[in-house]
Amino acid sequence: MKRVLLKLSGEALAGEKKTGFDEDTVRGVAVQVKKLTEDGIQVGIVIGGGNFWRGRSSERIDRTKADQIGMLATIMNCIYVSEIFRSEGMMTNILTPFECGTFTKLFSKDRANKYFAHGQVVFFAGGTGHPYFSTDTGVVLRAIEVEADTILLAKAIDGVYDSDPKTNPDAKKYDSLTIGEIIDKKLQVIDLAASILAMENKMSMRVFALNEPNSIINAVSGDFKGTDITC
Repeated sequence: MKRVLLKLSGEALAGEKKTGFDEDTVRGVAVQVKKLTEDGIQVGIVIGGGNFWRGRSSERIDRTKADQIGMLATIMNCIYVSEIFRSEGMMTNILTPFECGTFTKLFSKDRANKYFAHGQVVFFAGGTGHPYFSTDTGVVLRAIEVEADTILLAKAIDGVYDSDPKTNPDAKKYDSLTIGEIIDKKLQVIDLAASILAMENKMSMRVFALNEPNSIINAVSGDFKGTDITC
């Protein structure tokens, strides 16, 4: 495996606080990503914004504006996490689909490939740049564009279940699934738009719990306890 795209939820970065950032959690991610880059694996990262903003739960804000706030939340997250990565000795760059002054650089496939070739960790912030699309769609889109080998979905749960294990103690965990099965069974791994995009472009995924020891490294190697999603 040469290139992976790692999706981190904003809630995972918040740790037990459930909001903002938990620095120990972010440093733990940084240590693992550094090991991957030292082994020659190119890593791109997409981060959700849920530790700051859940605008779609509000009925008083226009959906377009709510999504724009969410895009800005992902940029804040990427700036913070990239700085923690730099403190661990990595070089990073943040790409967005719209201009953000000097905060970020404008996304292009060529620019991303140039940074990857120089051993940098590339953060893809701002989602797709358009409302009505989640960061799920953003990570699948970027993975396809930069020709990643797979998407790593680091979550608070250790894989894909047939129902919510928090409310159903008899929920069944899947060791492997196809993207088609996720769509047919209406499993809420990623949203429908992202699932269809992944299926049409044969983009595989691995779902695992972020808080398990060496979870990201193990997911890359394939020796992990989560769910393997194939095309």
